[in-house]
Amino acid sequence: MIFNQLCFLSCTKKKNNLNVEPEFFENGLEAIQYLKAQLKAGSEIPKTILLDLNMPIMDGWQFLEEFRNLKSQHDFAIDVYVVTSSNDHSDLEKAGKFENEIVKYLLKPINDSLLGILS
Repeated sequence: MIFNQLCFLSCTKKKNNLNVEPEFFENGLEAIQYLKAQLKAGSEIPKTILLDLNMPIMDGWQFLEEFRNLKSQHDFAIDVYVVTSSNDHSDLEKAGKFENEIVKYLLKPINDSLLGILS
């Protein structure tokens, strides 16, 4: 599971029995590089990604573009959940353009809906 570190820390404060081994990345570029390396090596990839839209270097939208390209080159399945504080109409509309990549668009703060995903 790939996490934004702040999101994970918030989740673990609310629910301390999460049975996950998260990978943390500060930005989308690090996460994409990790996925590419795992796929190239034939190593295990995460089943779930919790994606924040607002990240430095490569934001969530740029990550989704790269993720889409990666999926077109490799056969894999990862559930991507956008976890963001943005309920801006333009972001929701933009998320619709990634309907094949995004499982769900979740608004912060962390709630039972998100915690259910992590159980």
